[in-house]
Amino acid sequence: MPDTITHVAPHGFAPRCFALVPCAGVGERAGVGGPKQYHRVAGRSVVEHTLTALAAVPRIDATLVVLAPNDTQFEDHAGPFASDERCWVARVGGASRAESVAAGLDVLLERGAQPHDWVLVHDAARCLTRPALIEQLISACEADEVGGLLALPVADTLKHEGSGDEAGRVERTLSRAHTWAAQTPQMFRLGLLRPALLAALSQPESAAAVTDEASAIERLGHAPKLVIGALDNFKLTWPSDFALAERLLAPR
Repeated sequence: MPDTITHVAPHGFAPRCFALVPCAGVGERAGVGGPKQYHRVAGRSVVEHTLTALAAVPRIDATLVVLAPNDTQFEDHAGPFASDERCWVARVGGASRAESVAAGLDVLLERGAQPHDWVLVHDAARCLTRPALIEQLISACEADEVGGLLALPVADTLKHEGSGDEAGRVERTLSRAHTWAAQTPQMFRLGLLRPALLAALSQPESAAAVTDEASAIERLGHAPKLVIGALDNFKLTWPSDFALAERLLAPR
């Protein structure tokens, strides 16, 4: 499958929706002996589950997967999505999520996307997302001036760990009032998200704080909309997450 195309059909002013899946990480914390996005769960790779859900959303015109430049595994693990005409692949991933997403936005522009088009950035490792949940986000944000993200109000009591000799012990309890746990997709217009990420990346001393797209948007003074997500839309990060995902995906 080629990494570039030379033409995208023209379209009117009405904004389109594109999905962008950063898929360039190695997932060392997952402990699965390789990139976690290619680990098999319930008979499919993690990334195939993710891409299948995105492909089932009619309002998404195309999905761009951003891979590491030396990735040679994607096509072997993407399933039918690898031959889908709405699947675009670019091996332009960077050292951080922000770099990978910014590079992917440049590719979308090269392929005909416009600044007013929406981009839904979704973690490759959130493989339990459902098409209905993504549709819910699009419906909630398509008329919003800023855009938004799936998230859940924090229900657990939050503890802040101490440092130095107090590492591994509670330093204090944090307030969970007005606190939400961010999920993906996160949906913003290309013309807003790209400069937000570039501005963050231009300041290396603070770029590490930009751990998702919403945080980059916030740094420009905007307030992304919070859209209720789902408990099972969690990101596979730790070894135990894969066992849980197996139990949840198997009945599907």
